[in-house]
Amino acid sequence: MIVGVPREIKPGEQRVALTPAGARELSEAGHGVVVERGAGLGSGIGDEEYAAAGAALDSVERVWASADLILKVKEPIAAEYGHFRARQVLFTYLHLAAAPELARELMRAGVIAIAYETVERADRSLPC
Repeated sequence: MIVGVPREIKPGEQRVALTPAGARELSEAGHGVVVERGAGLGSGIGDEEYAAAGAALDSVERVWASADLILKVKEPIAAEYGHFRARQVLFTYLHLAAAPELARELMRAGVIAIAYETVERADRSLPC
C-alpha cells in the first residue's frame, strides 16, 4: 500500500498527519510513503527527515494520485476535492454533520472516508 501525506492547506493548520518515525514504521513494514514537499515544515519537520525515514517527497498532485491511503489532520477543503478518486481511503478528522458539501463530494467520488472522531476502541471509547 502507498500512504500519502499532503501538506495541510486549511487556513491556520500547521500540523502534519505523519511524523518521520511513522513513515519509518510504514516503510519498514513494506509500505510506500509519499509526503508532499514541505508538509512538515509547520510542525518543525524538514523534508530531509522524511527522506531519511524512507519516504519519497513529491508534489501535492503526485501524493494524491499515487496514494492508496491519504492521511490528513483536518478535513479536506474545496480546493482539494478535485484530488478525490474512487476507492482511495482518506483517514482524517471529517466532522461531516457540519460539512454536507464535503460529504456529497466524498460520496460522488467514491472515496472510502474514515473519520478519526468515529474510530472506537474495543470498549467502545473514542480515542480521538
